[in-house]
Amino acid sequence: MTRVVALLGDDRGHRSHQELNALRPQLAELGVETEWVPTDLGFEIATYDGVWLVPGSPYASDAAVMAALAVVRERGIPFLGVCGGMQYAVLEWTRNVLGSTATHAESDGAGDDNAVTALACSLYGEERLVTPLPGTRFAGWQPEAFVGMHFCNYAPTAEAVAALEKIGVVVGATADDAGAEVLEFPDHPFYVTSMFQPHIGALAGAPVHPLVGAFVEAVHG
Repeated sequence: MTRVVALLGDDRGHRSHQELNALRPQLAELGVETEWVPTDLGFEIATYDGVWLVPGSPYASDAAVMAALAVVRERGIPFLGVCGGMQYAVLEWTRNVLGSTATHAESDGAGDDNAVTALACSLYGEERLVTPLPGTRFAGWQPEAFVGMHFCNYAPTAEAVAALEKIGVVVGATADDAGAEVLEFPDHPFYVTSMFQPHIGALAGAPVHPLVGAFVEAVHG
């Protein structure tokens, strides 16, 4: 049975978005059709079988993204958040689950309540060795360390990640300069985020990354 996944985000033709479009035929072969869902055009996220919050923040409508993330979390819709998707997931959980003030340095400015802040070393267009942590779900999908591509200037703070760990969020992988590379969120069929971009390489014909494969399995249920 074919499932439909929302590529929630704004296709601006970035390298990351080009790679994601190149991945779409591979996902179709796995029984998953994908639809770009622009953040500022109005949408009903609950109608999709899965949601991939794609890189490219700030989004055209950050408010719509945050509202969609609440629905995804509350209704158990399989979710993959990459780069900006990871950052906004951390904001939504910090605000609505922890009940704490959480801002994004890129869109809100630097402040003491930043849950997402500028990286000390920009990872835009940078590769890093990503090391899965034993015993995590991510390590079950991807046991060996690998080189991951990044297009990120911002990331969740160590303090924000530590606060989420107290309620069961698991760091699935780490990398130099990036800190938490993968976050696995609890009490949900599949809610996983990554700093590295698992779709990079699709233009060159690379196989589907195990993280994306696990997401596809969750979408099929």
